[in-house]
Amino acid sequence: MFYAGLIIDYLKNYMKTRMEYRSDFWIEVLSDLLFNGLNLFFILVVFNHTKAIGDWNEQQILFIYGYFMVPYGIFITFFNLWSFSERYIVKGEMDRILTRPAYNLVQLMLENMDPSSLFSALTGFLIMVYSWSHLGLDLTWYDPFVFVLLVAGSIMIYGGVYIFFTSLSFFSDSPTGILPLLWNLQNYGRYPVTIYNKLISLLLTWVLPFGFVGFYPAAYFLDRENWGMFALLTPVVGAVFLTIALLIWNFGVKRYRGAGS
Repeated sequence: MFYAGLIIDYLKNYMKTRMEYRSDFWIEVLSDLLFNGLNLFFILVVFNHTKAIGDWNEQQILFIYGYFMVPYGIFITFFNLWSFSERYIVKGEMDRILTRPAYNLVQLMLENMDPSSLFSALTGFLIMVYSWSHLGLDLTWYDPFVFVLLVAGSIMIYGGVYIFFTSLSFFSDSPTGILPLLWNLQNYGRYPVTIYNKLISLLLTWVLPFGFVGFYPAAYFLDRENWGMFALLTPVVGAVFLTIALLIWNFGVKRYRGAGS
């Protein structure tokens, strides 16, 4: 209840702040939608020149992309830690965070959350619905529950990977500069892993498992016979990577000695 109340209070403060500058809020939402729209436009342009990418047709690729946007939109809403090293380590704001009663990582997530990114998740869900209607996929009574489970697993994978690499800031006096690279790598997850060579497929499955934030869970609904059981590993992989990341994060926090003078 303590954390639930904390989330509600932060959301209230966020909305009060944003409503003071409503045009900025809607411009931010519009910019996110335009960015995702450009990615969608790129897919449509590609399929003007080919009928399939590998074994996947246009509607299947759109479905995978739509799924990819759902956990990403939710993740970026709560895990907006892009400037952690510069703001909290170099400038010393981590000292302030450690004096708060809430768990330090939760505190960081709440004060940097960006609810406007939820519009990206909503857009992704609408793309999935559109593609689903054109693909004629079967819908069972448990599919909505599986969808929620898979999305939760994908969010945990995002969180695990980014928390792990963000925590490296505790062991370095300067920003690692690796987060922009991760952001580029994660975009490979919005396309079928089967179109890449074996090395990249291995990387996206077990090393930096961004295949589980888009392709694998989406493939559960597209081709259950071949991918269904493997796709259900998504929450397992997410739990493993998030646990490892939290262990490294907690160790880094214990190692942190403040910004000094």
